Amino acid sequence: MTIAIIADTHLPRGQRHLPEACLARLRDAELIFHAGDISTVGALEQLQALGPEVIAVRGNVDEPALLERLSVEVEVEIHGARLGMTHDAGPTDGRLARLHARFPRADAVVFGHSHIPLLEAEGSFQIFNPGSPTDRRRQPEHTMGVAHVNMLEAISFEHVALGV
Repeated sequence: MTIAIIADTHLPRGQRHLPEACLARLRDAELIFHAGDISTVGALEQLQALGPEVIAVRGNVDEPALLERLSVEVEVEIHGARLGMTHDAGPTDGRLARLHARFPRADAVVFGHSHIPLLEAEGSFQIFNPGSPTDRRRQPEHTMGVAHVNMLEAISFEHVALGV
């Protein structure tokens, strides 16, 4: 299964929009994860209109109506692999251990908030931040992520550069 992963889209805001390369990957995915800071119910509904099921968590800048629809964290099983997702994973120091303790049954945890792409692993446990496709902040490029979950319960992540 292919999962397209985004976070921190902060839509709508000014001229900001999802890049076409991001939209293409979202449409082609079998599942979409959004790790928070969507911002509005309308932006979530536009994402849902792309086709694949959307699993999302609330972020720290989401409007009240969106906060009512989304959880702080989710955990799903896909082909026997367990993936957790939250928005804010806290400080860098101890993050991997903290997320492993927060999601003890998960094989991997996806998070957002920092806008900084990250893949870190210890043993078979992984944490992944896709960065942001719309607000790169101090990063060289806008990014998103893709996860592949195979029938052997294996999860692999990759970052996708979307340009400046």
